[in-house]
Amino acid sequence: MELDLRFESVHEGILVSGTANVEVTGECGRCLEPLRFDRDVDIQELFFYSDSQSLSVEEDEEQHRVENDSVDLEPVLRDAVVTSLPFQPVCREDCKGLCSECGARLNDDPDHHHEVLDPRWSALAGLAGTAAENDAATKSESDEREES
Repeated sequence: MELDLRFESVHEGILVSGTANVEVTGECGRCLEPLRFDRDVDIQELFFYSDSQSLSVEEDEEQHRVENDSVDLEPVLRDAVVTSLPFQPVCREDCKGLCSECGARLNDDPDHHHEVLDPRWSALAGLAGTAAENDAATKSESDEREES
């Protein structure tokens, strides 16, 4: 993580502004391939002095404070980075994802498919095999007749 921050003393506290360059790692939301990319995030946050009287009770609980002459940047950076991330990151815009039947990556094999038979027609699948056997038997009988 690279930070380019500016700390300014203002009347209410310390204003922190700048950018953070972070390396994001994760996996594609469609095909589960590992992802790694850089993200620049803008940051601007006011850390209030502990003796500041300019906040109401409700606002006081939600604001960041200067404690022991230091500020804790971790929650500010985490919130800024997480909210800038895509909801469902993808390895590429046209990612095809995974096969719902076997889990194969469709990007690797674009012609991948499974023959899906409607279960309502499964009883007829046996008839197709029987019809082919009958056709073969009839043909062999006619071949035998032609030879004699």
